[in-house]
Amino acid sequence: MVSLNVLFWTYVILFAVIGAARGWSKEILVTSSVILSMFIITLFESYLPVMRDLTGTSYFWVRVSVVGLLVFFGYQTPNFRSLAGPRFVRERFQDILLGMILGGVNGYLVIGTLWFYMHEAGYPFAPYLASPNLSDPLGRAAMEMIEKLPPAFLAPPWIYFATALAFLFLVIVLI
Repeated sequence: MVSLNVLFWTYVILFAVIGAARGWSKEILVTSSVILSMFIITLFESYLPVMRDLTGTSYFWVRVSVVGLLVFFGYQTPNFRSLAGPRFVRERFQDILLGMILGGVNGYLVIGTLWFYMHEAGYPFAPYLASPNLSDPLGRAAMEMIEKLPPAFLAPPWIYFATALAFLFLVIVLI
């Protein structure tokens, strides 16, 4: 059986490779969409009584749907070369490297957010995706990793600041 920690870092590396292929300008939009999804979930949980009444698996699927929908549209980006001319052309090694770094950050944000929500729902995919075994060193490392996942430290008020910074960056750099 594969540890969730190993699976998590495998996906982060996969997202980094995708980011290197796509470029940094497109990856910035994905980062903003993940932050926006966590912001929307925080608002829904705070102000919609329907979200407060949900529990377990249904609560997990609502959260995953919001994240999945916004990440999907974050990856469906327009062609910046036609919009901005030569400003976002990826010809240099630095642009590919920055895309790889931002892709890894996006992998951390997307997969980490989904893992955190799955943990809070009690791992609804058991026995296929089960809670980490605390008697195993990899299981203990996975449980320690949960405290470092994005929703754990991007709780209010930090999610509000992250959302403001993400969209400020979008306005300044991409427009």
